[in-house]
Amino acid sequence: MLIIQICDIMLVKETTSVITGDIIKSRTQLNPEIWIKALKSALSYLSPDRTYWEIYRGDSFQIEIQDIHTSFLAALYIKACIKTIHGLDVRQAIGIGTKAYDGENVTESNGEAFIYSGETLETLKKEKQNLRIKTKDDKLNEALNLYFKLALISMDSWTVNLAEMVKLSIEKPNERQSELGKLIGINQNAVSTRQKRAHLDEIMELDLMYREKIDTLI
Repeated sequence: MLIIQICDIMLVKETTSVITGDIIKSRTQLNPEIWIKALKSALSYLSPDRTYWEIYRGDSFQIEIQDIHTSFLAALYIKACIKTIHGLDVRQAIGIGTKAYDGENVTESNGEAFIYSGETLETLKKEKQNLRIKTKDDKLNEALNLYFKLALISMDSWTVNLAEMVKLSIEKPNERQSELGKLIGINQNAVSTRQKRAHLDEIMELDLMYREKIDTLI
């Protein structure tokens, strides 16, 4: 009877989001510690609680983002962090759905969100696309994945400097351009130029639209 009660506690039915990803061209780096440190820093920033993220198989990772509305921004942040390292990029699959089992760490948990995310990452590898989403709503998936495909035209082309600017802009969304510039030793005009070249305003508009559309899943 006690065992049944414990199992019941661990079984949950809540909507969550999961990002599963891997680092592209990680083996080309002579010093893997550089990108591993960047990835750990990004995941820790998104979730200080280590039970919600894990790096495994060398260059793969998974993180649960409990606030499903912020899952695109989280993927965007991870991409920016990794692309601050020359020659690297990241492939990510967002899954949104129920969480049926709450394990001791993220890779032991299970449910729709985890399955969707894992399956979609395998699809990405075949299609050579770097960001996709899967939910229970096929029409929503189709629309968002088209938007992602268009946004990736810019995002996949970020230089190290542009990625650094996107990363900093996400970390400090309320800072003025002049203040952002002081943090990395450039002037306000250079900040403005880098944000425009990264199409940051348009990508943030996509994030707002993403949040509205994802709200229909709740």
